[in-house]
Amino acid sequence: MTLRLGRVALCLGGWMWLVLPAVAGDSYCFRLYLKDKGVPETAVASPETFLSAEALERRTKRNVEITLSDVPIASSHLASIVATGVRVVTQSKWSSSVVVESDDSLSVERLKALPVVDSVVCVWQGNDRLTATACSQDTSLLTPDCEKSAETYGYGAFQLKMLNGMRLHDAGRKGQEMRIAVIDAGFLHVDRISAFASLRLLGTHNMVFPGHSVFCEDDHGTKVLSCLGANLPGVMIGAAPEASYLLIKSEDTRFEYPIEEDYWAAAIEYADSVGIDIVSSSLGYYRFDTADTIYTPSDLDGRTAFISRVAQTAADKGILVFCSAGNEGRHEWEKITFPADAPDVLTVGAVADDEQLSAFSSKGFTADYRVKPDVVALGSGVCVIDADGAMQHTNGTSFSTPVVAGLGACLWQALPWLDNKELIALIRRTASQAEQPDAERGYGIPDLYKAYIRELNGPVQ
Repeated sequence: MTLRLGRVALCLGGWMWLVLPAVAGDSYCFRLYLKDKGVPETAVASPETFLSAEALERRTKRNVEITLSDVPIASSHLASIVATGVRVVTQSKWSSSVVVESDDSLSVERLKALPVVDSVVCVWQGNDRLTATACSQDTSLLTPDCEKSAETYGYGAFQLKMLNGMRLHDAGRKGQEMRIAVIDAGFLHVDRISAFASLRLLGTHNMVFPGHSVFCEDDHGTKVLSCLGANLPGVMIGAAPEASYLLIKSEDTRFEYPIEEDYWAAAIEYADSVGIDIVSSSLGYYRFDTADTIYTPSDLDGRTAFISRVAQTAADKGILVFCSAGNEGRHEWEKITFPADAPDVLTVGAVADDEQLSAFSSKGFTADYRVKPDVVALGSGVCVIDADGAMQHTNGTSFSTPVVAGLGACLWQALPWLDNKELIALIRRTASQAEQPDAERGYGIPDLYKAYIRELNGPVQ
């Protein structure tokens, strides 16, 4: 059955998603699900052509098999798509999908007729998709204007102490040789802030505005990164100050459209291809600026949302993924957001300094009755560094997540024989309410040093 609104009706799986009526001057982005990627089985024999040496090393170390899902979509498939008059925006080799842009809403009919295309959905509509904010030319150093604390860890000490993380640091585990990707909305002025002067930066990548700096526009990622990698004694030391970082922008803060799931997918696939060990993501989705509701709470099964399927694939590839639960606890949705429902990512909720649940922290369980969030950490009054290089205290599971992710990196550094799923099991098992997990705090507040000692005394069951 085909329903129509305005000029276009598109198929999403077995359901129809109605697109907004065509507007003069608008362009459209469509996600094409392909029937196959057009690559032979023998393509996996040359993994060095599509995975870096670091990525291959991680696969070998974690006993992760290289499969056809790792091979990029064939150029011949992309050429047949472009021949319809559209432009390729991004793609997901894991999902066998391509996002294209067209100024003609009716190009969808040509796309649907292609032999390589299985189905098509509209993921964006507007007229300024590539309009990025210009970067400031100011290069002055930004330093927190505050009195230094007597505590070496500075004003962020409590958020680490809550998780018993400093004892891991005292044991010499500060994230050395761990490679962490932070996927976020932007990292405004990270290149100028003194607290990041010693940051081990692997590189940056902008999925939303290709070729543009990630150090512009938004400081959400700046604050997130400070919880991980800040290193300014007496002011703030993050959870993994000696890890190496890849900074990726996947969020377009101007709107909320499903294309951001595609940007996120491209981001984590890129992180995988360059050999990242850990991903910290403080982004979540459930509602979009579209004519119709795309997701409902019944979709929180880890298998329905595009972004959740990608997150689970990343976990299956051996990446340790930390994901924020979301801040919908006081809102109508109330539940965790996507991709926090993916089974093998570690989903982090928020508590206050008295260890009680933060009212805004999104709740579980998943639609298929799994425990989510997995754990909680300080999310009310978290110490962060903003785009001005200033200290502030803020709220959100966005900031409880990187604290756990950073200490998780330190734990993995100490226990390199575990794989990502075993490490998650260990963190759950040694959290404060491991024997009685619930839908608000999951397995409770993790104790990263306890997890370290428990594993040294015997493997997690």
